[in-house]
Amino acid sequence: MVMSRPPLPPFTNESAAVKVRLAEDAWNSRDPERVSLAYTEGSRWRNRNVFLTGRPEIVRFLTQKWSDENDYRLIKELWAHTGNRIAVRFAYEWHTPQGQWMRSYGNENWAFDAEGLMSERHASINDLAISEDERKFFWDRSGPRPEDHPGLSDLGL
Repeated sequence: MVMSRPPLPPFTNESAAVKVRLAEDAWNSRDPERVSLAYTEGSRWRNRNVFLTGRPEIVRFLTQKWSDENDYRLIKELWAHTGNRIAVRFAYEWHTPQGQWMRSYGNENWAFDAEGLMSERHASINDLAISEDERKFFWDRSGPRPEDHPGLSDLGL
């Protein structure tokens, strides 16, 4: 059985923006199993200096990530698209188990198969320590970012 994850390539501006928002919402769930279903069985990742292949590795990686990155909140923004590829920029805020707030900035390049599953994800990420009063991402972390919450460009990020 072939699983499909619309929108499907080739992407338009509208469908690429929808794909980005669906990815943001899934990652904000902090549910590794749910997130992994957006990727092909053999999806290849580079996340910073970590290289992964396949859903089981993705689930293990995300489980560890979200045990270390507390109160995680993410915003993604479409940067560019063509055919079956999408480029995004993103920022997320989180704090260490010791309480140090961080903002992580990055770029991702995605490639999709014909069924809309991500087959490649290349992420470059930098972390910046911030004070609690420098935080910009405020919404109930039990759900996705509300539609009326500013995006990265609106926040000057």
